Amino acid sequence: MARLAEDGLVVSVGEGAAGRGRPRQLWHLTAAGHAQFPDGHAALTTALLSTLVAQLGAGALDAVIAGREAETLARYRAELADAPDLAARVRRLAAIRTAEGYMADSWMLDDGSWLLVENHCPICAAATACAGFCRSELETFRTVLGARVDRAEHIPQGARRCAYRIVP
Repeated sequence: MARLAEDGLVVSVGEGAAGRGRPRQLWHLTAAGHAQFPDGHAALTTALLSTLVAQLGAGALDAVIAGREAETLARYRAELADAPDLAARVRRLAAIRTAEGYMADSWMLDDGSWLLVENHCPICAAATACAGFCRSELETFRTVLGARVDRAEHIPQGARRCAYRIVP
């Protein structure tokens, strides 16, 4: 890992010790690290969105985002329907998002709020090309969790992850 760090491909992020022993050391790919893995999805996604807007207008993209939001909202509502409280909904939402490729986790903060963290964004190219995708996801979280949800970190704005603070 030290060699990868020297080459600028990874960065380490220390975390406080979870119990006894040395603090955990987490490693994250940098932009240069991500570039080492060929992936044409981002370019294709961006091109498709540009073509959609050029051929059908911005309203067509808005309709696609709204349709995706409605489908996601219905599915999340069904999957969270029997969650007895906010804590269960947040944990279940993190599991759903992980299954969708977001590498999500959640935990309660000292003030009683929750943090939902997504360490990967499978729609990053689309979200970077059109902020409507991120806006839609944030509104979906607010609706299905029934709580105030504020974005604390945002990958398209240069953060290493997306994080949401959820206040009951």
